[in-house]
Amino acid sequence: MKKLLLPAAALALVSLAACDNKPTVVSTTAPDPNAAELAKRGPVELPPMMTKEVTFRCKDQSVHIVDFFQGDKQVLIKPAKEGSVTTLTADKAGDPYKGSGYEMTGGPDGITLTEPNKPAQACKA
Repeated sequence: MKKLLLPAAALALVSLAACDNKPTVVSTTAPDPNAAELAKRGPVELPPMMTKEVTFRCKDQSVHIVDFFQGDKQVLIKPAKEGSVTTLTADKAGDPYKGSGYEMTGGPDGITLTEPNKPAQACKA
């Protein structure tokens, strides 16, 4: 019996040595069907990062919160109490911010704000 086990064990070792011991890579990621179309597109520009949020009180005692963004081409104006957020943009840094009937000039220290159907007024931080 021992004589029979020895050749069987040797045969098993030889057969295992002949196996390819490389790991099998299993991937569940299917190729993206839109990969060719996406490769043709240019680089994507990320939205600007918010640099500062400032609360302003204007001459008519209204309060507005203004979010300034990197690049000085976009601001968000939020009324302190009620109302919707308005995005104002400028063509280039230093130009007045405009949008939805609003116009704003200035920076985090002080602004001049023109609201729809209202005259321009100075606002301080």
